[in-house]
Amino acid sequence: MPAQLAVIVAAFNEADRLPATLAALAGAFPGARLLVADDGSQDGTDHAALQHGAELVRSPVTIGKGGAATLAAERVLDGTAVPAVVVLCDGDLEESATELPRLVAAVQDGEADLAIGAFARRMGGGVGAARGFSRWASRALGGVELDAPISGQRALRGDMLRPLLPFAPRFGMETAMNIDAARAGYRIVEVELDLEHRATGRTLRGFLHRLRQLADFIAVYLARR
Repeated sequence: MPAQLAVIVAAFNEADRLPATLAALAGAFPGARLLVADDGSQDGTDHAALQHGAELVRSPVTIGKGGAATLAAERVLDGTAVPAVVVLCDGDLEESATELPRLVAAVQDGEADLAIGAFARRMGGGVGAARGFSRWASRALGGVELDAPISGQRALRGDMLRPLLPFAPRFGMETAMNIDAARAGYRIVEVELDLEHRATGRTLRGFLHRLRQLADFIAVYLARR
């Protein structure tokens, strides 16, 4: 597994939770190539990544999750053998990142080309409008029915990575990946995992976050319809 696996961790101002996430990933995937895609964080996320042994791919300014993850994915593909499996995850999982090997197993065992982690327990969130739109767009444009269409916890075959690049901008990354992978004929499965993350609640900040997500999902739909 070590030489055959790369893990890309998306992070934006996650200095407090990233160390625990990286420690969990190092234990779950010993020897794997571990990269942190830092989206111009201002809180020391870059230092946390380096101090905990990760390879840092940092945008000097905030360009959005999809853009930062694209930079890291291009680093994975630049001048090296393509890993058999690539894991994509968020930097706020902390110890629950130990659940992610089950996604890798689904790909390695031939059950899926793209495995998506579905949270076993709902944490925070709003009324579901953004997720509902992503689910509808994934079904309407990709013909795939998903319960967790915007989950950032994913594992995919390494040879899929280049055709899926560049990832869609900002929060549109996962919705676009659902559609593009399904249209290309890749098999997508969801695996329920006991994950935790930094949830956004029903606050003004939380609703503004989900409004930005929805805008990015709509942009993905308009670009692919």
